[in-house]
Amino acid sequence: MLGSPVAHSLSPVLHRAAYEHLGLDWQYERHEVRESELAGFLDGLDRSWRGLSATMPLKEELARLADEGDDAVALTGAANTVLLADDGRRVVRNTDVAGIERSVRDAGLETVDHAVIAGAGATARSVLVALDELGLRSVSVAVREPARAAAFRDLADELGVGLDVVRLADLEHVVEGADIVAWTLPNGVPLRAALPFDARTTAVALDVTYHPWPGPLAAQWLEVGGRVASGRDMLLHQAVRQVRFFVSGQTDVPLADERAVEAAMRAALDAA
Repeated sequence: MLGSPVAHSLSPVLHRAAYEHLGLDWQYERHEVRESELAGFLDGLDRSWRGLSATMPLKEELARLADEGDDAVALTGAANTVLLADDGRRVVRNTDVAGIERSVRDAGLETVDHAVIAGAGATARSVLVALDELGLRSVSVAVREPARAAAFRDLADELGVGLDVVRLADLEHVVEGADIVAWTLPNGVPLRAALPFDARTTAVALDVTYHPWPGPLAAQWLEVGGRVASGRDMLLHQAVRQVRFFVSGQTDVPLADERAVEAAMRAALDAA
């Protein structure tokens, strides 16, 4: 696992549980790597490495350094997983999209018409692509600086999704009527306003924060018994796709004993 900061990551807990269950003598460790250091780190790897996963702020740079990606990477401009192929190619995937879609469905939301997303970075773009798979027609994105939403705006245009950009301070004024409200901002960014009660009891909250849990959005939904798509569930489901990729080279083909592998990963995550 690469990133900066990365000490908080629970990905090693998940991956170690999966490989132990599968009987694979693989190691999965954290490495503090900044964006400017990623190219050199990848160039220095030997053939003993099967692959890597990445968190902020490396996802966009990992996509740029890849030799091959897929549609999710092309749309979002971000990758969180790289497989080091035998021929030396760096094959990347964005498993966040599948993890987000699975966690939203698990929260009971099968279709989405209108969404509100706080944040416009790589994770927010993955949320947008995942919700597009559920029929999304329009989205309001709340950001601290509207000028930083350019890539998000381009993606919404490409997907044919109607877009409204507002300031984060105005989030409380745009959440009513949404099917889902998503929080994709980094740890430590506060949600200062109490969001409307009606929104918290009707919309699903997707809070990608997983440590500490609950994140700022999920905390407000849990106060009123609202439906929450957990960042911990998202982390689990995207990690299952990563394990598939490292084991077989495919993200869409389930593992032979996937239900038991996922159960082992969830138990490890709960224990952590």
